[in-house]
Amino acid sequence: MKRKIGVVLLAVFFVVLFRAGEGRAVVPECGLAVSFDIPLAKVMGTIKWPVRAGWKTTLETGTLTVSRVEVNGQPAVFSLAGGRLGFTPAADGQAEIRYEGVFPGDKSAGHGRNSNLSDTIDNRGISLTGLWYPRPTGLVVYHLQATLPRGYVAVSEAEQVTRTETAAGVEFSFAFPHPLDSLSLVASDRFEETEDRAGAIELAAYFFKEDRELAKTYLGQAKSYFARYEKLLAPYPYKRFAIVENFLPTGYSLPTYTLLGRDVVRLPFIAGTSLGHEILHQWFGNGVYVDYGTGNWAEGLTTYLADHLREEERGKGWEYRKQLLINYGAYVRGAGEFSLREFRSRTDESSQAIGYGKAALVFHMLRRKVGDAAFFAALRVFLGAQLYRRASWEDLRQAFESHTGRDLAAFFQQWLEGKGLPEVRLEEVRIGRTGGKFEVICNILRSGGPLLDLPLVLSSRRGVLHREVITLAAEKQTVRLLTDEEPTLLTVDGDYDCARKLTAAELPPVLARLLGEEKTIILLPENNLEPYAALLEGFRKRGAEVREAGPLKDGEIRSASLIVLGRENPVARRLFGSLDPAETGFDLLVKKNPWNGEKVVGIIQSRSAAEAEAAFGKLFHYGKFSSLSFAGGVNVAQGIAPADRGIVREFRAEPLAADPSGLQTLDRIVEAVSAKQVLYVGEDHERFSHHDVQLRIIKALHRKHGRLAIGMEMFQRPFQKVLDGYIDGTMEEREFLAKSEYFKRWVFDYNLYKPILDYARAEKIPVVTLNLSREITEKVSRQGMDSLTAAERQELPEEMDFSDTAYRERLREVFRQHKSAGERNFDFFFQAQITWDETMAQSIANYLKRNPAVPMVVLAGAGHLAYGAGIPKRVFRRNGLPYAVILNDSDLERDIADYVVFPQPLEGLTAPRLLAQFKEEQGRLTIEGFAKESVAEQAGLMAGDVVIALDGARVHGLEDIRLALFYKNKGAILKVSVLRQEATSGEQTMEFEVQL
Repeated sequence: MKRKIGVVLLAVFFVVLFRAGEGRAVVPECGLAVSFDIPLAKVMGTIKWPVRAGWKTTLETGTLTVSRVEVNGQPAVFSLAGGRLGFTPAADGQAEIRYEGVFPGDKSAGHGRNSNLSDTIDNRGISLTGLWYPRPTGLVVYHLQATLPRGYVAVSEAEQVTRTETAAGVEFSFAFPHPLDSLSLVASDRFEETEDRAGAIELAAYFFKEDRELAKTYLGQAKSYFARYEKLLAPYPYKRFAIVENFLPTGYSLPTYTLLGRDVVRLPFIAGTSLGHEILHQWFGNGVYVDYGTGNWAEGLTTYLADHLREEERGKGWEYRKQLLINYGAYVRGAGEFSLREFRSRTDESSQAIGYGKAALVFHMLRRKVGDAAFFAALRVFLGAQLYRRASWEDLRQAFESHTGRDLAAFFQQWLEGKGLPEVRLEEVRIGRTGGKFEVICNILRSGGPLLDLPLVLSSRRGVLHREVITLAAEKQTVRLLTDEEPTLLTVDGDYDCARKLTAAELPPVLARLLGEEKTIILLPENNLEPYAALLEGFRKRGAEVREAGPLKDGEIRSASLIVLGRENPVARRLFGSLDPAETGFDLLVKKNPWNGEKVVGIIQSRSAAEAEAAFGKLFHYGKFSSLSFAGGVNVAQGIAPADRGIVREFRAEPLAADPSGLQTLDRIVEAVSAKQVLYVGEDHERFSHHDVQLRIIKALHRKHGRLAIGMEMFQRPFQKVLDGYIDGTMEEREFLAKSEYFKRWVFDYNLYKPILDYARAEKIPVVTLNLSREITEKVSRQGMDSLTAAERQELPEEMDFSDTAYRERLREVFRQHKSAGERNFDFFFQAQITWDETMAQSIANYLKRNPAVPMVVLAGAGHLAYGAGIPKRVFRRNGLPYAVILNDSDLERDIADYVVFPQPLEGLTAPRLLAQFKEEQGRLTIEGFAKESVAEQAGLMAGDVVIALDGARVHGLEDIRLALFYKNKGAILKVSVLRQEATSGEQTMEFEVQL
């Protein structure tokens, strides 16, 4: 039976003196004796410290209580304020300080005096790694003696541990002859000790009894780490090393041991990953201490030589470095950005991205600058000079300069003092022949940040043609590269050897970008909020704003990263169309925000509150992934969305070739696709030959199936009944053209489509209006979707997918080539195009749902059909029905269509033209000017005339002129009535005869 341990006063017999190392500064020695009252969470101790007469002594005490200070056995006057103990001894000698500290495990239990959350004493054990004893400033050699209840095992910094049973319990003495900047102590009555050796190093593992089977794995891995690091750097700086399990969630490396939390050691990958990082800290951080006043270099160097080197040896160094840059971009923002010189310790993801990630990349660039051999040799010089001392970035620089003979002051100054990362962009990349070689010329732009040694690679499909590293010293630098063989690809920094901002194309949509976002909006599901309660609470605490999905403006979607709850959430459907249902208890999918490439959208589906609660806390360990699935809190699937590797520019693609012997006729193509439910036939709107191909396909399929529907981009949905009336014969053509507003809404000559409509009317083939009202698409194109009224929004499909980046870039090129592009907003243009495509896709899907046995031929511009991006894939998303795409006179590009037809040119009847320009304003149609050889001008019409009638029929708008001209033959007379403003008589009505 365990007995309650009361306060035990320890006698201390340490001889305390000043020591001097070999040519080194004098290091004081200090004796520390402690005991514990575990039920009261109390430590009681005595510290002995050498003092000089008249020299004020100051020790850090934090929340500790000091009961007595003696100098040479005599009471001394002392002060205790602001977490510091101060006294001035009257004589040389030894000071003895008695103190107590209370460190309860439950910080809300009322003990309240422990402000250092790393220090805890309770029935789980003892974990003291903070300010648990009056701590001197500077480096000190400690002699620690701890008395604990029987059954307890204690661990501290030590090269030799002595354990002695006493009447008061068990006494541990820790011998450590090297200076320390702080001391720690861990103890438990559940430890089981396992011993081993790694050459001359004594190894030990202290694991809780329930985890004792892990000891063999950890010790085995430790031996391999010591062998690696001693070969790479220098002999291990101590004689002993222990792996200690802690009941607190710690991950510390301390001189001679590492302290890992219980949940951490149980993770199957820790022994093969994080353990190596903590062991390497025995050299950097614990063998050579950090001079924190000048910046913490140890975390970055340890990250580079432990975590990074492990991945580099697996051939994945570039992936690791890229992930460091992804994390930097995700977490380091605005006021959170600071220089490496300012880094002290990790406090959040932002500080980790700088002090660990950016610093590791700086060491990588340094290694590339000086070479592998010199890099590791310089580190050995550094270790030999600074072991058991505090070292700074300057000490590192001097070690590298002394070994390499190079002046590295500018390199260190730029990377240590500067904030942020430079941005690199390519401009005006072009390729051409110069004599017998190929020359690539490009401008490389650098904005912000220090100089970069930037790797460039030219490659072909057969491999690398040329490698070069350029020093990017100017903000704009022109580079010329020559190769014997034609390159197909230029890659800049494809292995991520430089610390720089990633381009949008290199950034995959990953969870880290969502977690690090400054502004995040959570969008509630339409119903059943209960499964997401834990997520809402957790993300609210991180500053996320909670909103209903319905009223969210498109501008708000653009301005923030989003957390969308439920795959059926209206915003998810609005941005990405329909998403496949989740298959596990908790699924998260991160996608690029299609309206702002710098933002992301996280879509979460949870089956229950328990699934969400079990998964939420673990999400923060999976920031590198784009998709995650959990079942009962266990990660069962993960994935990363593809992104560019490096800054890439592709040159001329490999020429495609067709075998003429395999060319097919249109009839055979139609036969091959006749079983498809939907057949898309693309057109250049003004080519009769393309419409002839469409008609031939319609006739062939109609003959084969006996039933068919035709979907037409050219007609808008509000006019379906008008079109039905014309097809079923109850409305004549002129009335149909007027009531469908064809000449107002579709500017192309109706003669191009007349044969198709005539055939459909004759055969009673249904023609489906596909398009959205022109007023809506034009309004979106000018002002964006936010400008639509509630009634106009009702016309839009609920599902719209904006996420096809390749389609977006093709549309951007179209936008650039548009004459008025400078006066418009591409985002609005893109929105208009997607609403157009999605409306046509919805119209097709709705008709096929109502008429499942009827195949459909869809007629639309080639841009809506190429690569399946505009309409076909959007219909397939809705119904999954098989389809094929036929384009006319298209370039032969991979995956552009199922078939490309090259019809012979065909002339066709077209309506005559007046060759005049008109302006519609306030119900009047005014002539603004004339084309060359205009028949209207030749007939006497003048700029400024207001057209009021044609052949006696009233004119209300431009469509009336187009309709009248459609029913006139070339050479015929058209009577044009106008109002003309005369200088003397005012406005007069005049009539002219125009020979068409």
